[in-house]
Amino acid sequence: MSNNPPTPTPKHFVAPLEETPLVAIDAVNVGERKSNLWIDAWRDMRRRPMFWISAAIILLVVVVALFPNLFSQIDPRECVLSNSNGAPTGAHLLGFNKQGCDVFSRIIHGTSTSLSVGIIVVILTTVLGILFGAFAGFYGGWLDSILSRAGDIFFSIPYILAAVVIMSVFSAYRNVFVIALAIGIFAWPSTARVLRAEILRVKNADFVMASRALGVSNFKILLRHVLPNSIAPVIVVTTISLGAAIVAEATLSFLGVGLPNTTMSWGNDISAAQTDLRTAPQTLIYPSIALSVTVLAFIMMGEVVRDALDPKARAQR
Repeated sequence: MSNNPPTPTPKHFVAPLEETPLVAIDAVNVGERKSNLWIDAWRDMRRRPMFWISAAIILLVVVVALFPNLFSQIDPRECVLSNSNGAPTGAHLLGFNKQGCDVFSRIIHGTSTSLSVGIIVVILTTVLGILFGAFAGFYGGWLDSILSRAGDIFFSIPYILAAVVIMSVFSAYRNVFVIALAIGIFAWPSTARVLRAEILRVKNADFVMASRALGVSNFKILLRHVLPNSIAPVIVVTTISLGAAIVAEATLSFLGVGLPNTTMSWGNDISAAQTDLRTAPQTLIYPSIALSVTVLAFIMMGEVVRDALDPKARAQR
């Protein structure tokens, strides 16, 4: 037998319960609000007046484009030369243009044309930008080199200048789809560049490495994990690009290489009214205001979305 004395059992001191009430320090707060990038962005946007102002203007423009007859029952093609550059009357709120057509009705019915061109351009640029930017940024190597150089070639050509050349060549086929293709086919590189840079950042994340370790294919990783986490900057670029596309259509129509004169659009009305700036400025001012307010609304929305999706910008406010 060992002669060593037994080791004394340490005594544990327990404070009385009434002095130290039980508190679930490490417990999960079930009632806490969920949070992620999109939820935080929405909480930030809805607190900003600029978001609601731009959203109201955009909603109004969309409703006007879809249902123009709700805002004006006057036929915009009904022109009376005796009313040429006439002043506003009770039924004609903004007066008449040089041809004797109702200015307000032409603005209302021209909204759908300008907005349609912008939407088609945005769809085209977004699809091409996502395809080129996603594959170039995720796979890299020779594919990245080829796609990036192709984007640089298109990026070096101003899309307005390219659209002027295309519309001049296809002058016999001037319509909404042709002018949208002429603008969109050269306007996608900016979207591709933004997405490529974001994918280069996201593809090295831990969840991508975990997916590769589980044997998930690269294409599925791109679709399920990388692209959804890289799409936020594309949404911002798309929102701003919609306003830029509307301006591009108006610019081409103003230069006389856009939509034909028989098509109602803000650009055509501005182009037709430039000769009457001194005698009847209202025929130029009102379509210009409609164009400016619409483009400003999309730019404001893009700015709000950009700040909301940027945690650093949210923290600085």
